Amino acid sequence: MAGAIATKIPLNVAAARPAATESALGRRVLITITVLFLTLFVLLPLANVFHQAFAKGFDAYLAVFFPPEPPTDATLTFSQKRRFAEAATQAARTWHSIGLTVSVAAIVIPLNVIFGLAAAWAISKFNFRGRTLLTALIDLPFSVSPVVAGLIFVLLLGRNGIFGDWATHLVWPDIFSLRWVGFDDGIWPLGFERTFTGVIFTPLAIVIATIFVTFPFVARSLTPLMESQGSDEELAALSLGASGWRTFFKITLPNVKWALLYGVILTMTRAFGEFGAVSVVSGHIDVNDTMPLRIEKLWNEYNNQAAFTVASVLTLLAVFSLIAKIAIELKTAGESRR
Repeated sequence: MAGAIATKIPLNVAAARPAATESALGRRVLITITVLFLTLFVLLPLANVFHQAFAKGFDAYLAVFFPPEPPTDATLTFSQKRRFAEAATQAARTWHSIGLTVSVAAIVIPLNVIFGLAAAWAISKFNFRGRTLLTALIDLPFSVSPVVAGLIFVLLLGRNGIFGDWATHLVWPDIFSLRWVGFDDGIWPLGFERTFTGVIFTPLAIVIATIFVTFPFVARSLTPLMESQGSDEELAALSLGASGWRTFFKITLPNVKWALLYGVILTMTRAFGEFGAVSVVSGHIDVNDTMPLRIEKLWNEYNNQAAFTVASVLTLLAVFSLIAKIAIELKTAGESRR
């Protein structure tokens, strides 16, 4: 029997070696294919953006945002004056696009947090008729082209749309023009410098379109985690006399804080980089340009230096979002092992 065992062991080891070798070879092939794919379609394009942005030097990069002032002690020709004026105009438009993009994200993110928390809470904590339909509707922006989404809002809120009569006569204040006006006209010291009429081809349409394409991110980040955690802790707190809001802020929210932050990062990145839906509802008007639309216009004007410079800002945002995403995943994994 000892001899039989001695003859069986080498056979088993020999049979295992080809499988291990094939497994290692397959692993290396898959890793190589993945690295090559990411290098060709992610890393090289990103590197090219920064290469083109800094191709003319750091001073040219800064000049896109801070154009040089014309010299006051020299007589300038008409063409020189026009170049300085054009550079100042382009910089002002670029800064306006950055401000509009940040403003839209500042509105969209809190609304997505509220909707995402409510939707994830309803889906994960309750069984009700239409639950599957609600989950499917949350995923709808993933299956609809952003351009089609923008066109839907034009057909709904445009002059000839279903709600066109109401939408085209809607007068609403520009919340970003809120200024201190004093108490001369009443007890309220704040006022708006301008108002908008209508919805389509205004910043409000950009906000609506951005909300549509971003609202799944927070909800889809929270729902799986809430479902896995169950409702035991919340029920225990409620049985001990805690109110619903206290239970939410003391138990539910701390348990999902990292998933919530993850969804916020995804929402912010998409809000900053959305092009298709925003392009349709903005009307290609300069005052409605977000950063992606500004990049397109600069590229079409053959101002490649400025286009890649603005694109590098969005690329940096994507890189920082990726780093934050990795940090959140590591933090979540560390807490799950405790």
